[in-house]
Amino acid sequence: MPSKLIDPAALPTMTFEWGVIKPLVATDNTDDPAVSMMHVVLLPGQGHERHNHPESDEILYFLSGEGDQMVDDGEPFPVRPGQAVFIPKGAFHSTINHGWEPMAILAIYAPAGAEEVLKTLPDYEEVAPGQAPPLARSASGS
Repeated sequence: MPSKLIDPAALPTMTFEWGVIKPLVATDNTDDPAVSMMHVVLLPGQGHERHNHPESDEILYFLSGEGDQMVDDGEPFPVRPGQAVFIPKGAFHSTINHGWEPMAILAIYAPAGAEEVLKTLPDYEEVAPGQAPPLARSASGS
């Protein structure tokens, strides 16, 4: 079976008030993937608040930055680069960047498709391939 090279520059970027997501392997850019993989960047002091994926397990692999992870409404615990977290399907979870630098994460969904729900969030905007997403901070400066 031939492999497919994924060029992030050729893909749109999902933007949110809390950060950006580059859908590297997703149902809308790969033919019928069994899993999907997102490159997620959480801005300093921001996070992906409590949510769940009823149909998909999720694995988070932390590339940079430091923050807190909550899984299954449990007590949040610290996470840092090189660590991974498994989130079973349906478990509520959140990831918050408490550091001064962006927090980069690889998020893998199995089965693929959980990424489509992100497009329904009220703060979702898409930036065209090849364009840099804007970084912003709140009006209060925090």
